Amino acid sequence: MVTIDREAAPAVGVAAVPAVLAFLSGRARVGVALLALPAAVAAFFRDPDRAPESVEPGPDVVVSPADGKVMYAGPGQPDVAPDGEWQQVSIFLSAFDVHINRAPYAGQLTEVTYRPGKWLAAYKHESAHLNERTDLTVVQEVDGHNRTVVFRQIVGLMARRVVTRVKAGESVRSGQRIGLMKFGSRMDVFVPPDAVLQVTKGDRVVAGESVIARWSGANGTDA
Repeated sequence: MVTIDREAAPAVGVAAVPAVLAFLSGRARVGVALLALPAAVAAFFRDPDRAPESVEPGPDVVVSPADGKVMYAGPGQPDVAPDGEWQQVSIFLSAFDVHINRAPYAGQLTEVTYRPGKWLAAYKHESAHLNERTDLTVVQEVDGHNRTVVFRQIVGLMARRVVTRVKAGESVRSGQRIGLMKFGSRMDVFVPPDAVLQVTKGDRVVAGESVIARWSGANGTDA
């Protein structure tokens, strides 16, 4: 089932104004044509059901937090990755992708930090550290060791707002809805270096269902 996220209401209302004015002025045909605009805006906020439970369970799998196209997969990039050693997956969301974001890993959110910034095009390297964003850190204890995954909501040229609906101290499930980004944006995921990336540049991924990294079952430690 597909629902429409509540954040759609004000945007759809604004988009519907031209159609309403056309109907009020007696231009019914024009009004009908203009209804395509609020319909398109509503479609941007679509929230389809996903089946994270269909992905192999357990603490060794990291799933995609967003729909989109992988634009980078490899070692953590300088000025992008947090301090330390990381593997990085960066996902670009076009205006046509579903923009509901999901937790890539189960555990406790130890940090949720919003950082104001610019609105550079999300595919640019510098957008990762200059644009408005929210950084989220989730930690899960695995065989007596803490495994840490960091993920980052980043707005782009069209997106002007990050919506994060979870807070530090909360526990999240893998694939759980955690918020959204309004119009074309980017998600970065950082996993410890002992995780093996399962995607490459150019791959299409689906939030909550596509596996982007995994451990082979060995103990994981903080990066």
